[in-house]
Amino acid sequence: MSDIVISEFMDEPAVDWLKGTFCVTYDPTLVDDAERLRAACAQARGLIVRNRTQVNADLLAAAPALRAVGRLGVGLDNIDLSACKARDVTVFPATGGNTISVAEYVITAVLMLRRKAWLGSPEVLAGGWPRQRMMGLEVSGGVLGLVGFGAIAQAVAARAQALGMQVAAHDPFLPADHPAWAQVRRCDTLDDLLAMADAVSLHVPLTDSTRNLFDATRLARMKPGAMLVNTARGGIVDERALAQALSDGQIGGAALDVFATEPLPAGSPLAQAPNLIATPHIAGVTVESNTRISWITVENVAGHLNS
Repeated sequence: MSDIVISEFMDEPAVDWLKGTFCVTYDPTLVDDAERLRAACAQARGLIVRNRTQVNADLLAAAPALRAVGRLGVGLDNIDLSACKARDVTVFPATGGNTISVAEYVITAVLMLRRKAWLGSPEVLAGGWPRQRMMGLEVSGGVLGLVGFGAIAQAVAARAQALGMQVAAHDPFLPADHPAWAQVRRCDTLDDLLAMADAVSLHVPLTDSTRNLFDATRLARMKPGAMLVNTARGGIVDERALAQALSDGQIGGAALDVFATEPLPAGSPLAQAPNLIATPHIAGVTVESNTRISWITVENVAGHLNS
């Protein structure tokens, strides 16, 4: 019988701290076995997950004692918030824990895409010398467009400005008089932003209104040759449309850390897309951020269970 079940990887010192007070089942393989996960949660009062564990009505029904769900990160699309609320289960995201990690990933991706040099390694190691073809662009003086302007996007903006980039953003939910807009150009519409941005980074949740937000029509409205970075959620970008836009040269390059289905299924249209950086949902996962979000989460869950 476990007080707390942890179904995905986290910082082990934080796990050990929990074990000092609670009976803990820490098994990162549970995420891949729904039946074992339901059995493990039968007596659990707390559950800690990342983005892959689906906290839905089925799992909640198997965990009648559950009082708290800790999310090792900030996205909540794998957690049925309505079902949790109906069961009086409190959900705790690790707000702020991975802000620096995601912001640094976005800047790294923009630099890599603009310079093109990352494409050259196999050819150079094989004896080629594609200097002219690998000539890229500086980020200084370019425009970075941010779709959504919350805490992570604001951290990206500060780093981009330090590199000499101009920053514009579109966020209809952030009041026009918010101080965050002081150093950033505020765009009233998404299309206005796309028309001017040399690189676009997505910072919105996956909702009914943002699903396939970047479809073929929206991608065609981007500045020709612009770069696209998605560290937000898979499903915001239409992957088939993006693959086509990359193949056609409409989009100069893309970096995707998130996908509609993770891991990518066989036959994904992205598999043959040129000028694409693909990473396995690790923008917010560094050694440092893993420590931060783990401790934020265990303190939230433990505090709630002890209250």
